[in-house]
Amino acid sequence: MRLAIIGVVLLLAGASAVAAGVLPLSDVGTLVGRAAPILVFVLSMTVVSELASEAGIFRWVARRLRHWGRGRSVGLWLLLALLAMLCTVFLSLDTTAVLLTPVVVSVARQAGLPALPFALTTVWLANTASLLLPISNLSNLLAQDTLGGISPVGFAALMWAPALAAAAVPLLFIAIVFRAGLRKRYERIPVTRIRPAAGEPAGPAPAGTDGRGTDGRGTDGRGTDGRGTDRLLLGGAAVVLAVLLPALVSGVPVWIPSTAAAAVLAALFAVRRRRALTVSLVPWPLLLFASGLFLVMEAARQLGAPTLMGALAGHGTGAAALLQLAAAGALGSNLLNNLPAYLLAEPLAGTPQRLAALLIGTNAGPLITPWASLATLLWHERLRRMNVLISWRGYALFGLVVAPLTVLAAVGALALAQG
Repeated sequence: MRLAIIGVVLLLAGASAVAAGVLPLSDVGTLVGRAAPILVFVLSMTVVSELASEAGIFRWVARRLRHWGRGRSVGLWLLLALLAMLCTVFLSLDTTAVLLTPVVVSVARQAGLPALPFALTTVWLANTASLLLPISNLSNLLAQDTLGGISPVGFAALMWAPALAAAAVPLLFIAIVFRAGLRKRYERIPVTRIRPAAGEPAGPAPAGTDGRGTDGRGTDGRGTDGRGTDRLLLGGAAVVLAVLLPALVSGVPVWIPSTAAAAVLAALFAVRRRRALTVSLVPWPLLLFASGLFLVMEAARQLGAPTLMGALAGHGTGAAALLQLAAAGALGSNLLNNLPAYLLAEPLAGTPQRLAALLIGTNAGPLITPWASLATLLWHERLRRMNVLISWRGYALFGLVVAPLTVLAAVGALALAQG
Protein backbone atom coordinates (compact mmCIF):
# COMPACT_ATOMS: atom_id res chain seq x y z
CA MET A 1 0.00 0.00 0.00
CA ARG A 2 2.81 2.43 0.85
CA LEU A 3 4.45 1.78 -2.51
CA ALA A 4 1.16 2.46 -4.29
CA ILE A 5 0.70 5.73 -2.39
CA ILE A 6 4.24 6.81 -3.27
CA GLY A 7 3.50 5.91 -6.90
CA VAL A 8 0.35 8.04 -6.96
CA VAL A 9 2.23 10.96 -5.43
CA LEU A 10 4.97 10.61 -8.04
CA LEU A 11 2.40 10.49 -10.85
CA LEU A 12 0.75 13.65 -9.53
CA ALA A 13 4.15 15.36 -9.30
CA GLY A 14 4.93 14.31 -12.87
CA ALA A 15 1.55 15.56 -14.07
CA SER A 16 2.27 18.89 -12.37
CA ALA A 17 5.59 19.09 -14.23
CA VAL A 18 3.77 18.51 -17.51
CA ALA A 19 1.14 21.12 -16.66
CA ALA A 20 3.84 23.64 -15.72
CA GLY A 21 5.64 23.09 -19.01
CA VAL A 22 8.74 21.63 -17.36
CA LEU A 23 8.19 18.33 -19.15
CA PRO A 24 7.05 18.77 -22.79
CA LEU A 25 4.32 16.46 -24.07
CA SER A 26 6.58 15.27 -26.88
CA ASP A 27 9.06 13.99 -24.29
CA VAL A 28 6.23 12.31 -22.40
CA GLY A 29 5.28 10.47 -25.58
CA THR A 30 8.87 9.32 -26.05
CA LEU A 31 8.98 8.19 -22.43
CA VAL A 32 5.76 6.21 -22.79
CA GLY A 33 7.12 4.50 -25.90
CA ARG A 34 10.21 3.47 -23.96
CA ALA A 35 8.58 2.51 -20.66
CA ALA A 36 5.37 0.80 -21.83
CA PRO A 37 6.97 -2.43 -23.14
CA ILE A 38 9.05 -2.67 -19.96
CA LEU A 39 6.01 -2.28 -17.71
CA VAL A 40 4.07 -4.85 -19.75
CA PHE A 41 6.98 -7.24 -19.26
CA VAL A 42 7.05 -6.57 -15.51
CA LEU A 43 3.29 -7.20 -15.32
CA SER A 44 3.32 -10.41 -17.35
CA MET A 45 6.40 -11.86 -15.63
CA THR A 46 4.87 -11.17 -12.23
CA VAL A 47 1.80 -13.14 -13.27
CA VAL A 48 3.97 -15.97 -14.62
CA SER A 49 6.06 -16.12 -11.44
CA GLU A 50 3.08 -16.00 -9.12
CA LEU A 51 1.20 -18.72 -10.98
CA ALA A 52 4.31 -20.88 -11.27
CA SER A 53 4.72 -20.56 -7.51
CA GLU A 54 1.05 -21.39 -7.00
CA ALA A 55 1.54 -24.49 -9.12
CA GLY A 56 4.34 -25.60 -6.78
CA ILE A 57 7.42 -25.16 -8.97
CA PHE A 58 9.59 -23.60 -6.26
CA ARG A 59 8.51 -26.11 -3.62
CA TRP A 60 9.15 -29.03 -5.98
CA VAL A 61 12.68 -27.79 -6.71
CA ALA A 62 13.40 -27.04 -3.04
CA ARG A 63 12.42 -30.55 -1.95
CA ARG A 64 14.90 -32.04 -4.39
CA LEU A 65 17.66 -29.63 -3.42
CA ARG A 66 17.27 -30.69 0.18
CA HIS A 67 17.72 -34.29 -0.89
CA TRP A 68 20.68 -33.48 -3.15
CA GLY A 69 22.38 -31.67 -0.26
CA ARG A 70 23.09 -35.16 1.17
CA GLY A 71 22.71 -34.02 4.75
CA ARG A 72 25.46 -31.38 4.56
CA SER A 73 24.36 -27.82 5.28
CA VAL A 74 27.08 -26.31 3.09
CA GLY A 75 25.88 -28.44 0.17
CA LEU A 76 22.27 -27.37 0.73
CA TRP A 77 23.35 -23.74 1.04
CA LEU A 78 25.27 -23.84 -2.23
CA LEU A 79 22.36 -25.51 -4.03
CA LEU A 80 19.91 -22.92 -2.72
CA ALA A 81 22.34 -20.16 -3.70
CA LEU A 82 22.42 -21.59 -7.23
CA LEU A 83 18.62 -21.65 -7.27
CA ALA A 84 18.53 -18.00 -6.12
CA MET A 85 20.95 -17.01 -8.88
CA LEU A 86 19.01 -18.81 -11.60
CA CYS A 87 15.71 -17.42 -10.34
CA THR A 88 17.15 -13.90 -10.33
CA VAL A 89 18.77 -14.18 -13.75
CA PHE A 90 15.72 -15.59 -15.54
CA LEU A 91 12.74 -14.45 -13.44
CA SER A 92 14.06 -11.17 -11.93
CA LEU A 93 15.28 -10.11 -8.52
CA ASP A 94 11.80 -9.29 -7.23
CA THR A 95 10.67 -12.86 -7.90
CA THR A 96 13.59 -14.12 -5.83
CA ALA A 97 12.81 -11.71 -3.00
CA VAL A 98 9.07 -12.35 -2.90
CA LEU A 99 8.55 -15.97 -3.91
CA LEU A 100 11.83 -17.75 -3.25
CA THR A 101 12.62 -16.25 0.17
CA PRO A 102 9.85 -18.11 2.06
CA VAL A 103 10.78 -21.38 0.38
CA VAL A 104 14.50 -21.04 1.16
CA VAL A 105 13.87 -20.10 4.79
CA SER A 106 11.39 -22.94 5.24
CA VAL A 107 13.83 -25.48 3.79
CA ALA A 108 16.50 -24.28 6.22
CA ARG A 109 14.09 -24.48 9.14
CA GLN A 110 12.92 -27.97 8.33
CA ALA A 111 16.51 -29.09 8.05
CA GLY A 112 17.11 -27.63 11.51
CA LEU A 113 19.60 -25.06 10.18
CA PRO A 114 19.91 -21.35 11.08
CA ALA A 115 17.82 -19.23 8.72
CA LEU A 116 20.04 -16.12 8.69
CA PRO A 117 22.77 -17.23 6.24
CA PHE A 118 20.14 -18.60 3.86
CA ALA A 119 18.06 -15.42 4.07
CA LEU A 120 21.04 -13.15 3.49
CA THR A 121 22.18 -15.30 0.58
CA THR A 122 18.78 -14.89 -1.04
CA VAL A 123 18.55 -11.11 -0.82
CA TRP A 124 22.19 -10.42 -1.68
CA LEU A 125 22.07 -12.68 -4.72
CA ALA A 126 18.72 -11.19 -5.71
CA ASN A 127 20.56 -7.90 -6.12
CA THR A 128 24.05 -8.91 -7.23
CA ALA A 129 23.06 -11.75 -9.58
CA SER A 130 20.75 -9.39 -11.46
CA LEU A 131 23.57 -8.11 -13.66
CA LEU A 132 23.70 -10.84 -16.28
CA LEU A 133 20.62 -10.49 -18.50
CA PRO A 134 18.27 -7.63 -19.44
CA ILE A 135 15.32 -9.50 -17.89
CA SER A 136 17.04 -9.82 -14.51
CA ASN A 137 16.41 -6.23 -13.43
CA LEU A 138 14.28 -3.30 -14.51
CA SER A 139 17.36 -1.09 -14.82
CA ASN A 140 18.90 -3.67 -17.17
CA LEU A 141 15.93 -3.36 -19.50
CA LEU A 142 16.40 0.39 -19.54
CA ALA A 143 20.10 -0.07 -20.24
CA GLN A 144 19.32 -2.49 -23.07
CA ASP A 145 17.18 0.20 -24.68
CA THR A 146 19.94 2.78 -24.21
CA LEU A 147 22.38 0.41 -25.89
CA GLY A 148 20.20 0.41 -29.00
CA GLY A 149 18.27 -2.75 -28.24
CA ILE A 150 21.37 -4.92 -27.81
CA SER A 151 20.56 -8.64 -27.86
CA PRO A 152 20.45 -10.61 -24.59
CA VAL A 153 23.56 -12.50 -25.74
CA GLY A 154 25.36 -9.23 -26.39
CA PHE A 155 24.27 -7.89 -23.03
CA ALA A 156 25.52 -11.06 -21.30
CA ALA A 157 28.83 -10.78 -23.16
CA LEU A 158 29.26 -7.32 -21.67
CA MET A 159 28.15 -8.24 -18.14
CA TRP A 160 29.22 -11.86 -17.53
CA ALA A 161 32.50 -11.06 -15.75
CA PRO A 162 31.13 -8.45 -13.33
CA ALA A 163 28.06 -10.64 -12.75
CA LEU A 164 30.22 -13.57 -11.64
CA ALA A 165 32.38 -11.37 -9.42
CA ALA A 166 29.35 -9.65 -7.88
CA ALA A 167 27.77 -13.00 -6.98
CA ALA A 168 31.02 -14.46 -5.61
CA VAL A 169 31.78 -11.77 -3.03
CA PRO A 170 28.59 -12.14 -0.92
CA LEU A 171 28.90 -15.92 -1.04
CA LEU A 172 32.49 -15.73 0.17
CA PHE A 173 31.48 -13.36 2.97
CA ILE A 174 28.71 -15.69 4.14
CA ALA A 175 30.98 -18.74 3.90
CA ILE A 176 33.47 -17.03 6.23
CA VAL A 177 31.12 -15.34 8.70
CA PHE A 178 28.70 -18.27 9.04
CA ARG A 179 31.22 -21.09 8.62
CA ALA A 180 30.25 -22.73 11.93
CA GLY A 181 26.59 -23.05 10.97
CA LEU A 182 27.45 -24.25 7.47
CA ARG A 183 29.44 -27.16 8.89
CA LYS A 184 26.33 -28.70 10.43
CA ARG A 185 24.56 -31.78 9.12
CA TYR A 186 20.84 -32.38 8.77
CA GLU A 187 18.54 -35.33 8.37
CA ARG A 188 17.86 -36.31 4.76
CA ILE A 189 14.10 -36.73 5.20
CA PRO A 190 12.14 -36.01 2.01
CA VAL A 191 9.84 -33.03 2.25
CA THR A 192 6.48 -34.54 1.35
CA ARG A 193 4.10 -31.72 2.18
CA ILE A 194 4.31 -27.97 2.16
CA ARG A 195 2.27 -25.90 4.54
CA PRO A 196 2.38 -22.10 4.35
CA ALA A 197 2.09 -19.72 7.23
CA ALA A 198 -1.07 -17.65 7.24
CA GLY A 199 -1.01 -15.27 4.32
CA GLU A 200 2.35 -16.55 3.08
CA PRO A 201 3.43 -18.24 -0.13
CA ALA A 202 3.88 -21.90 0.55
CA GLY A 203 7.19 -23.33 1.68
CA PRO A 204 8.35 -26.62 3.18
CA ALA A 205 6.63 -27.49 6.42
CA PRO A 206 8.46 -26.58 9.63
CA ALA A 207 10.38 -29.30 11.38
CA GLY A 208 8.19 -31.54 13.43
CA THR A 209 5.11 -31.23 11.22
CA ASP A 210 3.77 -33.64 8.66
CA GLY A 211 2.43 -30.95 6.37
CA ARG A 212 -1.19 -31.45 7.41
CA GLY A 213 -3.57 -28.72 8.36
CA THR A 214 -5.01 -28.44 11.83
CA ASP A 215 -8.05 -30.37 10.73
CA GLY A 216 -5.88 -33.38 9.86
CA ARG A 217 -6.34 -33.21 6.11
CA GLY A 218 -3.42 -33.02 3.68
CA THR A 219 -2.79 -29.71 1.95
CA ASP A 220 -1.89 -28.81 -1.60
CA GLY A 221 0.60 -26.20 -0.45
CA ARG A 222 -1.88 -23.32 -0.58
CA GLY A 223 -4.73 -24.43 1.65
CA THR A 224 -6.27 -27.34 3.54
CA ASP A 225 -8.55 -28.66 0.83
CA GLY A 226 -7.37 -32.25 1.20
CA ARG A 227 -5.88 -32.52 -2.29
CA GLY A 228 -2.27 -33.20 -3.17
CA THR A 229 -0.28 -31.05 -5.56
CA ASP A 230 -2.06 -30.72 -8.89
CA ARG A 231 0.32 -32.54 -11.20
CA LEU A 232 -1.26 -31.05 -14.31
CA LEU A 233 -0.68 -27.51 -13.02
CA LEU A 234 2.85 -28.39 -11.91
CA GLY A 235 3.72 -30.02 -15.23
CA GLY A 236 2.03 -27.30 -17.25
CA ALA A 237 3.89 -24.55 -15.38
CA ALA A 238 7.17 -26.43 -15.87
CA VAL A 239 6.56 -26.70 -19.63
CA VAL A 240 5.64 -23.02 -19.89
CA LEU A 241 8.83 -22.00 -18.08
CA ALA A 242 10.92 -24.39 -20.18
CA VAL A 243 9.63 -22.71 -23.35
CA LEU A 244 9.63 -19.18 -21.93
CA LEU A 245 13.19 -18.95 -20.63
CA PRO A 246 14.97 -19.53 -23.96
CA ALA A 247 12.42 -17.27 -25.65
CA LEU A 248 13.38 -14.45 -23.28
CA VAL A 249 17.00 -14.58 -24.48
CA SER A 250 16.21 -15.19 -28.14
CA GLY A 251 16.25 -11.50 -29.07
CA VAL A 252 12.46 -11.20 -29.45
CA PRO A 253 11.07 -8.23 -27.47
CA VAL A 254 10.70 -9.79 -24.04
CA TRP A 255 7.17 -8.55 -23.43
CA ILE A 256 5.87 -10.77 -26.24
CA PRO A 257 6.87 -14.23 -24.90
CA SER A 258 6.20 -13.20 -21.29
CA THR A 259 2.68 -12.04 -22.16
CA ALA A 260 2.03 -15.26 -24.09
CA ALA A 261 3.28 -17.33 -21.14
CA ALA A 262 1.07 -15.40 -18.71
CA ALA A 263 -1.95 -15.99 -20.96
CA VAL A 264 -1.27 -19.75 -21.22
CA LEU A 265 -0.84 -20.14 -17.47
CA ALA A 266 -3.94 -18.06 -16.77
CA ALA A 267 -5.95 -20.28 -19.12
CA LEU A 268 -4.61 -23.40 -17.41
CA PHE A 269 -5.50 -22.06 -13.97
CA ALA A 270 -8.94 -20.99 -15.21
CA VAL A 271 -9.64 -24.66 -15.82
CA ARG A 272 -7.85 -26.22 -12.86
CA ARG A 273 -7.81 -23.65 -10.06
CA ARG A 274 -9.86 -20.61 -10.91
CA ARG A 275 -9.67 -19.16 -7.38
CA ALA A 276 -5.97 -18.38 -7.95
CA LEU A 277 -6.83 -15.85 -10.68
CA THR A 278 -7.34 -12.75 -8.58
CA VAL A 279 -6.69 -9.05 -9.07
CA SER A 280 -3.81 -9.34 -6.61
CA LEU A 281 -1.78 -11.10 -9.33
CA VAL A 282 -1.31 -7.70 -10.93
CA PRO A 283 1.52 -5.78 -9.19
CA TRP A 284 -0.40 -2.51 -9.01
CA PRO A 285 1.89 -0.87 -6.42
CA LEU A 286 5.02 -1.62 -8.45
CA LEU A 287 3.44 -0.43 -11.70
CA LEU A 288 2.27 2.82 -10.11
CA PHE A 289 5.64 3.39 -8.47
CA ALA A 290 7.64 2.70 -11.63
CA SER A 291 5.34 4.82 -13.82
CA GLY A 292 5.47 7.76 -11.44
CA LEU A 293 9.22 7.44 -11.02
CA PHE A 294 9.82 7.39 -14.78
CA LEU A 295 7.77 10.59 -15.12
CA VAL A 296 9.42 12.43 -12.23
CA MET A 297 12.94 11.41 -13.23
CA GLU A 298 12.32 12.60 -16.79
CA ALA A 299 11.23 15.96 -15.36
CA ALA A 300 14.36 16.01 -13.19
CA ARG A 301 16.47 15.35 -16.26
CA GLN A 302 14.83 18.29 -18.02
CA LEU A 303 15.77 20.45 -15.03
CA GLY A 304 19.42 19.43 -15.26
CA ALA A 305 19.71 16.90 -12.43
CA PRO A 306 22.21 14.71 -14.37
CA THR A 307 24.54 17.70 -14.58
CA LEU A 308 24.61 17.86 -10.80
CA MET A 309 25.73 14.23 -10.71
CA GLY A 310 28.45 14.83 -13.27
CA ALA A 311 31.05 15.67 -10.64
CA LEU A 312 30.38 12.39 -8.84
CA ALA A 313 30.16 10.25 -11.97
CA GLY A 314 33.39 11.44 -13.60
CA HIS A 315 34.46 10.70 -17.17
CA GLY A 316 36.45 8.14 -19.12
CA THR A 317 36.57 4.37 -19.42
CA GLY A 318 39.69 3.57 -17.41
CA ALA A 319 39.41 1.35 -14.36
CA ALA A 320 39.47 4.32 -11.96
CA ALA A 321 36.81 6.17 -13.94
CA LEU A 322 34.57 3.10 -14.09
CA LEU A 323 34.96 2.61 -10.34
CA GLN A 324 34.05 6.26 -9.74
CA LEU A 325 30.85 5.90 -11.77
CA ALA A 326 29.93 2.61 -10.08
CA ALA A 327 30.56 4.16 -6.66
CA ALA A 328 28.34 7.12 -7.57
CA GLY A 329 25.58 4.71 -8.60
CA ALA A 330 25.94 2.73 -5.37
CA LEU A 331 25.91 5.90 -3.27
CA GLY A 332 22.84 7.23 -5.06
CA SER A 333 21.08 3.89 -4.67
CA ASN A 334 21.67 3.72 -0.93
CA LEU A 335 20.65 7.34 -0.44
CA LEU A 336 17.59 7.31 -2.72
CA ASN A 337 16.84 4.01 -4.44
CA ASN A 338 18.57 2.15 -7.24
CA LEU A 339 16.03 2.97 -9.96
CA PRO A 340 16.12 6.79 -9.61
CA ALA A 341 19.90 6.59 -9.14
CA TYR A 342 20.17 4.77 -12.46
CA LEU A 343 17.79 7.11 -14.27
CA LEU A 344 19.64 10.21 -13.07
CA ALA A 345 23.08 8.90 -14.02
CA GLU A 346 22.16 7.16 -17.29
CA PRO A 347 22.85 10.23 -19.49
CA LEU A 348 26.37 10.34 -18.02
CA ALA A 349 27.28 6.82 -19.13
CA GLY A 350 27.97 7.41 -22.80
CA THR A 351 29.67 4.09 -23.61
CA PRO A 352 28.73 0.44 -23.03
CA GLN A 353 31.58 0.08 -20.51
CA ARG A 354 30.41 3.07 -18.48
CA LEU A 355 26.81 1.90 -18.62
CA ALA A 356 27.97 -1.49 -17.33
CA ALA A 357 29.79 0.26 -14.47
CA LEU A 358 26.64 2.21 -13.62
CA LEU A 359 24.64 -1.02 -13.52
CA ILE A 360 27.21 -2.51 -11.17
CA GLY A 361 26.67 0.41 -8.82
CA THR A 362 22.88 0.40 -8.98
CA ASN A 363 22.35 -3.39 -9.06
CA ALA A 364 25.14 -4.77 -6.87
CA GLY A 365 25.71 -1.69 -4.72
CA PRO A 366 22.34 -1.24 -2.92
CA LEU A 367 23.12 -3.62 -0.06
CA ILE A 368 23.33 -1.15 2.83
CA THR A 369 20.09 0.77 3.37
CA PRO A 370 16.69 -0.97 3.34
CA TRP A 371 15.21 1.36 0.75
CA ALA A 372 18.14 1.06 -1.66
CA SER A 373 16.36 -1.74 -3.52
CA LEU A 374 12.67 -2.55 -3.67
CA ALA A 375 13.61 -6.24 -3.61
CA THR A 376 15.24 -5.75 -0.20
CA LEU A 377 12.07 -4.23 1.26
CA LEU A 378 9.96 -7.05 -0.16
CA TRP A 379 12.43 -9.61 1.22
CA HIS A 380 12.35 -8.12 4.71
CA GLU A 381 8.55 -8.08 4.72
CA ARG A 382 8.48 -11.79 3.83
CA LEU A 383 10.90 -12.55 6.65
CA ARG A 384 8.86 -10.52 9.12
CA ARG A 385 5.77 -12.55 8.29
CA MET A 386 7.74 -15.74 8.90
CA ASN A 387 9.07 -14.46 12.26
CA VAL A 388 12.65 -14.29 11.00
CA LEU A 389 13.97 -11.19 12.71
CA ILE A 390 16.81 -9.30 11.04
CA SER A 391 17.48 -5.78 12.29
CA TRP A 392 18.17 -3.09 9.73
CA ARG A 393 21.16 -2.03 11.82
CA GLY A 394 22.74 -5.46 11.53
CA TYR A 395 21.87 -5.62 7.84
CA ALA A 396 23.50 -2.22 7.22
CA LEU A 397 26.66 -3.20 9.12
CA PHE A 398 27.05 -6.31 6.98
CA GLY A 399 26.28 -4.26 3.88
CA LEU A 400 28.96 -1.68 4.69
CA VAL A 401 31.47 -4.49 4.27
CA VAL A 402 29.89 -6.46 1.43
CA ALA A 403 28.71 -3.63 -0.85
CA PRO A 404 32.08 -1.86 -1.40
CA LEU A 405 33.90 -5.16 -1.87
CA THR A 406 31.26 -6.34 -4.34
CA VAL A 407 31.37 -3.15 -6.40
CA LEU A 408 35.17 -3.14 -6.38
CA ALA A 409 35.41 -6.78 -7.49
CA ALA A 410 32.75 -6.37 -10.20
CA VAL A 411 34.35 -3.23 -11.63
CA GLY A 412 37.74 -4.94 -11.60
CA ALA A 413 36.28 -7.90 -13.47
CA LEU A 414 34.66 -5.53 -15.98
CA ALA A 415 37.93 -3.71 -16.60
CA LEU A 416 39.86 -6.96 -17.06
CA ALA A 417 37.23 -8.48 -19.36
CA GLN A 418 37.07 -5.36 -21.54
CA GLY A 419 40.86 -5.26 -21.79
